Amino acid sequence: MASGSGEHFLRQLSSSNGLQAAQDGYGGGGGRRRGSRRWSKKRAGRGYGGGGKGEAAASAAAAGRKRVMVVVDDSSGAKHAMMWALTHVANRGDFLTLLHILPHYGAGAEEAPSLANSLGTLCKACRPEVEVEALVIQGPKLGTILSQVKKLEASVLVLSQTKPSTFCWLSCLTRSSGEELVEQCINQAECLTLAVRKQSKGVGGYLVSTRWQKNFWLLA
Repeated sequence: MASGSGEHFLRQLSSSNGLQAAQDGYGGGGGRRRGSRRWSKKRAGRGYGGGGKGEAAASAAAAGRKRVMVVVDDSSGAKHAMMWALTHVANRGDFLTLLHILPHYGAGAEEAPSLANSLGTLCKACRPEVEVEALVIQGPKLGTILSQVKKLEASVLVLSQTKPSTFCWLSCLTRSSGEELVEQCINQAECLTLAVRKQSKGVGGYLVSTRWQKNFWLLA
């Protein structure tokens, strides 16, 4: 079960801002699927394949379970965001969807399934009561994220946010492509979107940003 502080934080956001899961129909486009895998209590060995996501989204909604989508890659920040979502947002029976996007044709295509597999296995080992699935999709990052959020009817989207540049004047004038992507997802995704960054060991906790709150310090 998610930690008390994380649950309180999400409840506070939901009640104060009137947030709800996206209710639109399944969308198309946004990228070409390279593979998917799903871990469950009964069948932990399903290979990469295509379908079943529409039915999974419908059954999750019918059962009152939410889908938490996390954008992952091979960075430590993405792994921290994934583990935060697993321990602070996902509850028993919820779906945790790990979305790995290949922005350019052929870039990382060989390593992507292995990375998605290892991250999914890690999540399932840490919290077997959460339904975990991994998607590897080739396409533009923003379009793919937004279309998958809508298609799978995600309730919460979690991304990693990078640490600002040590040169304050430079970071104020320019933003990295990663920072722009996070900001666009926060403003455009049809669900509650959280950008997460783990603090240094000396400080502890996480900085969480949403459309309404920036760098909210969550000590957990």
